[in-house]
Formats: sequence, C-alpha cells, structure tokens
Amino acid sequence: MLHHRFLAALAVILATISCLWPAGHSTPAAELSDEAILAGAEARIDQCRKADAVVSVVDAQGKPVPGARVSVRQTRHAFLFGCNFFGELRAPAAPANELYRRRFAELLNYATFPFYWSSYESARGRPMHQQTEQVARWCRDHGIVVKGHPLAWNSSDPSWLPNDLDEIHRLQLARIDDCVGRFKGLIDRWDVINEVTEYNRAEFVKSRAPKHSAMWLKVGQIQLARECFEHARKANPNATLLINDYRTGDDYAHVIEQLVDDRGKRLYDAIGIQSHMHFGVWPTSKFWEVCERFSRFRVPLHFTEMTIISGDRKHDRRRGGPWPTTPEGEAYQAREVTRVYTILFSHPAVQAITWWDFSDKNAWQGAPAGLVRSDMTPKPAYDELKRLIKGKWWTETTLTTGPDGRASFRGFLGEYRVAVTNLPGAKTEKAFSLNKEGRNQWVVEVQGRKEAGR
Repeated sequence: MLHHRFLAALAVILATISCLWPAGHSTPAAELSDEAILAGAEARIDQCRKADAVVSVVDAQGKPVPGARVSVRQTRHAFLFGCNFFGELRAPAAPANELYRRRFAELLNYATFPFYWSSYESARGRPMHQQTEQVARWCRDHGIVVKGHPLAWNSSDPSWLPNDLDEIHRLQLARIDDCVGRFKGLIDRWDVINEVTEYNRAEFVKSRAPKHSAMWLKVGQIQLARECFEHARKANPNATLLINDYRTGDDYAHVIEQLVDDRGKRLYDAIGIQSHMHFGVWPTSKFWEVCERFSRFRVPLHFTEMTIISGDRKHDRRRGGPWPTTPEGEAYQAREVTRVYTILFSHPAVQAITWWDFSDKNAWQGAPAGLVRSDMTPKPAYDELKRLIKGKWWTETTLTTGPDGRASFRGFLGEYRVAVTNLPGAKTEKAFSLNKEGRNQWVVEVQGRKEAGR
C-alpha cells in the first residue's frame, strides 16, 4: 500500500514537470506501474488540460464594475475528441442519418472522412468531391473539425488503375495535389500516408493492390512517403499532416526518423497511432509506453483509430455470421473507455483520440465496435464518454466580480462564451479562447455600449 502511495505521489510530481516541458518530451513516468499511472491522471489532467483566466468587467469609460454576475460556459474543447464519420458519407439521404449526426455532434468535435482511393474515385476522374464538401460544410457549421484519411495507402487498387508504374506514381501525387488543394480551409488535417511500415505485406502485393504495391516497391518506401508529404505541404502549407500506422514499435519509429527533407526538417506535424483492440484492450502500461516512445519526436500524438468492442472478444470472424453487442460486453466497453480515455487525456503529448466506428451498423469487420448500436441508441460507453467530455472535463461556472471588477477561474482549454450581467441588469456576451500559453485576460464592457477586449 505504501509503495502504491509513493508511486502515486511521484506521478503527481511528474505531472507538473512533464506539462511544463515542451509537448512531446518523454518523462521518467514510463517506469511507473499501472496503478501509479492511473493514480496520477487527475493531477496531470489539471496541469496539462486546464489554464487560469481572469474576466475583467468594465463600463464604457473603462472603469471596473464590481458585483457583476459572470456566467462562463465552455462551447468546445481544444482537445480533439473524434470518430470516423463514414456512416454519413455512405448514405447521406438515409433517415437514420439525422440521428447519427445529432448523436455525433452532441459528443464529438472531430470527424475523420474516408478518402480511400479505390472507393473515393471508383471511376477515373470522378472523385466524391461534391458529396464530401457538402458533409464537411455541415461539420464546420456544427463546430466539428474534419480530417481526411488516407491520401496514400496501397490497400486496394482502383479498378481503373493503369499498368504503367510511372503513371500510377504520377496519379498518386496528383491525387494528393487535388484533394489537399481543393479542400483547403475546409479540410486542413490529413493522414497523408497510411501503414507505410509494412507497405509490402503479402496480401497487398499479391492480391489486394498488386499495381499500387508494385509502384511503391519501385519508388521505394521512404522516398514515396517523402514525396507524398512534400506534395501535401505544397498544396496546403497550413495543413496538419500525419503519418498513420498500426505498428507501435521501433520499426514505426525508424520510419518516422527518416521522414525529413534534404535539410533535415521533419515533413510531418503529428504522429498517428492506431489501436484497434477487438480481442482485448491494452494494459495501462502499454498505452503509456507507446506514448513515451513516440513523444520523443516532440510533435503531438493522435490516437487515430481506437476500437473497443461490446461483444464476444473470442468471436471468430473467419466463420462469418453476426457479431452482436451484449449487455456484458457493453458494460466492459464502458469501463475500458473510461480507463483508456483517462490515460490518454492525461498524457501531455496526446492531442486527439478518434474512435472507430461510431455505430455498429456497417462497422469494420462487422464488429460491435460502435458507441451507439445499429439503431442509433447510445451504449453505456457513449454515456460514459459524454459524462467525461461534456461533464467532468467541461467547464461551466458562475462568478461575481470583486471590487476591482475582476473574477478568476480555472477551466479546460477550448472555446468559451462569457455572459455578464451588471447591477442595472444589462447583459453582454462575448466569445473567448482559453489557451495554455498566454495571459487569458478577458475584458467585457457592459451596459450595451461599445465592447473592449483583448
């Protein structure tokens, strides 16, 4: 017991140190036990995901207004809580999609769109740009950031792909130019290249994507990856570009080390880590070990494909047949969701978590992987995430200004609406951002006159 208490106390100390260092700097906490990592999570979250702010209320002459009522309401997280948004794009006119969209927007602020070449451009020269733009605009209107996934992956050849490998190479890079440039300002995050660590695995080379794989083999693993990133950067210099992989060991790290230009400058902005856990969830120590391994690259980590199922974890999908969600499985999924999200939200290098899939309907491998069931009713995991994301990790408070017209609070990083009601009853609202860096000094001028702010 004393040993665990010591480790928990050490975790709290390391939380403060790790959050003061630049994001992505590895800390000695990798040596902690599962119990100590979890015990220190709340302290790390407070240090890494929150900041102090001061609301100053003034009148039209700039004089402090004491006794004003200040309502502070968070409207969006800075942290990206997401999921793939495939259901919406598969059947945008389906009546169930209204509920799909509503459930999604109530919980999440980040959506991954499918850009798999063989399905996105099933007929040459006819990509799904119009439909994608329509749904992306809906996301933007609802405060949901969009990421495209993936721009390059040799998992499946488009049926029309030519035999000429040089032409396939040209088409691949032209596709990146087109997609990234066309959606600039609407989709500014991209999984540029997917699963490059094992780009030459047998099922891709021999059956699923023989032409595309042959081109990769000819150009070279790292050379093609570099070219893809260079083209994406040129098409949108302000985009956030990710490499994404299901490998989480030193082989993936070795690939990342080589993704630099001729001057040694890294080509990527964030590292994507897949964590499909259909047959058992990683222990706490593995999550922490993976975060520490890749935090040394000093860029944000995105857990890009997170799967925890709510059904039989011994199911043999090779035999086919249904893979249903069960009450016992849903309880397990909810418990593990709470543990895993707490671990990752508490690690200073992690910037985003993307669940995979949102609904059991049409989920990958037919698994009961959704946060909602096929009929769009929420599972306990959805409710647990909502309790965390929009409850425990969400800031809403009411304050009263002191004699100096100021009121202070500590809140989770993100976007806010501040409503101020002064003593005569005049109400003024303003929007602000709570950032980790910066003064977070918010000024609201009341009485319905010209507002001031900084």
